[in-house]
Amino acid sequence: MTNSENRRVRASQKRQRLTAAAARVLHEQGVERTTLGDIAREADVPLGNVYYYFKTKDELVRAALSEHSAHLNELTGRLEQLSDPRDRLKGLIEAWVGRREVAARYGCPTGTLAVELDKRADGTLDAEAGAVVRQLLDWSGRQFRELGLSDPDDLALTLVSAYQGMSLMANALRDPDVMTREGTRLLRWLDSLRAPDAHR
Repeated sequence: MTNSENRRVRASQKRQRLTAAAARVLHEQGVERTTLGDIAREADVPLGNVYYYFKTKDELVRAALSEHSAHLNELTGRLEQLSDPRDRLKGLIEAWVGRREVAARYGCPTGTLAVELDKRADGTLDAEAGAVVRQLLDWSGRQFRELGLSDPDDLALTLVSAYQGMSLMANALRDPDVMTREGTRLLRWLDSLRAPDAHR
């Protein structure tokens, strides 16, 4: 590998470290309380490096949203290995419950960011946060559609709304068990859903 290729690889790795750090810190502290210095410390890079890759905090927020989108793609990609769409949806719920401690402490990464961005006066990034939520809705809707269920998009909305609600309640009450109890209820709900012709 040439020196210039090495530099490109190192630069790409540093940018990825900063992006991952931005996703973590913005989730834990929120946009308004987070500084570029916080991101630099979390990524263990000099502050000047942050400015080299990201000129503004908004660029870091955008990078954090892309990180959330990538994590969602990674999770749903793993779930796609399951042959049964009901099992995929159950795997999604189990993944949510598996992060119950984080949810109880900080809420849903994308949901909390979407709410905070919506409150900002400039309103430039809230649609991008909404796009990540839409990504989850679309994937869930496809699973319900594969199951042959009526109103698959409405069922996806019910599922994702339940996740946002249980994340919010777990965070507000600082109680990870909320995620466990509500996750169990969602799994039972999924098992109860049957395609119209299955009743015959």
